[in-house]
Amino acid sequence: MADIEKSKPEFVKRDGIIADGKYVEWLGELKQRYQRSQIKAAVQVNHSMLEFYWSLGRDIVALKAESQWGSGFFNQLSLDLKKIFPGELGFSVTNLKYMKRWYLFYFEQVTNRQQLSDEFAVSNRHRHSDELEMPDKFALVPWKHHVALFSKCRSLNESFFYINQTIANNWSLADLEHELKTDLFSRHSSALTNFSDTMTLPQQKLAQEVMKSPYQLGFLNLKQDHSEDDLEEALVKNITQFLLELGQGFAYVGRQMELVMPDGSTFVPDLIFYHTRLKCYVVVELKSVKFIPEYVGKLNFYVSAADELLKADDDKPTIGLLICREADKTTVEWAFRGLDRPLGVATYQIEQIVQRTILEDRLKKQKKDKEK
Repeated sequence: MADIEKSKPEFVKRDGIIADGKYVEWLGELKQRYQRSQIKAAVQVNHSMLEFYWSLGRDIVALKAESQWGSGFFNQLSLDLKKIFPGELGFSVTNLKYMKRWYLFYFEQVTNRQQLSDEFAVSNRHRHSDELEMPDKFALVPWKHHVALFSKCRSLNESFFYINQTIANNWSLADLEHELKTDLFSRHSSALTNFSDTMTLPQQKLAQEVMKSPYQLGFLNLKQDHSEDDLEEALVKNITQFLLELGQGFAYVGRQMELVMPDGSTFVPDLIFYHTRLKCYVVVELKSVKFIPEYVGKLNFYVSAADELLKADDDKPTIGLLICREADKTTVEWAFRGLDRPLGVATYQIEQIVQRTILEDRLKKQKKDKEK
């Protein structure tokens, strides 16, 4: 009877203990510990699965399976593996071909370079001494991400760039596909800067990495002949997408923050951000036209003002970034000479909207011609 009474429904009261700060802190630690264990378990499962996929792709390549067993090899292997492992979803013909392509992409890249990448080790445990072991960091990236990478990337450097970015920024598949589509690898670190002359080496390297050019602003609803005000207004209205395009670490501080000088004159920088990894403010000036040297003087002035009025003692020096329609490298480099503030110049593109606008104009013209 006592056992039956114990099994009766009841409300569990939360007021049986005093939940002080220590209890709450401990509960938070338990939550983090459990989440870490979940992540660790997921990574271990992913690691095991990817290692198997890698080894299977390696075998198919090493054995020259299609030449040895005929054109129906993948269909037969798919059927056999599904029979051996009923319920497993990874043995479709398409996925088996992906496994081969995955391994072959890296194997051919390493072979063509005639030297081993630092990311790879040669296996001595298999049939051929030149077979590659899967790099450990591959386990931190989901399988579908790998499929996108070997399908779109053209080199080891490009692939490992996206792998490192995926791990560092926790990119979803949609994030990765977007960055592949906009060719972040080519745009990465390509802004024109004077960082090598104005920053210490560790900060210089990181700052150069977070800059890109051109910035892809195809998400803005802008016409080809838009003004600087149009550009700024559109970016502020789409600040979330602009932050995504700027990249990890940028935090929006404000727009058109009026700078009032002792003589009563006022100046208005376009946009101000704070970069959480660089630990510094970033002043962004926008120009809808081609770069001219005069723009650098005003940007340098705004950077100096931010250092004087915004920068805290533990912040790094402010960076100035000018984003314009186009820029000549030599003109920018000469404009930077003699300046001791870290500055960068990048371009932007709105091709998607421009192309759509041109098409719309053509359609309107065709319609008018028909009406005449």
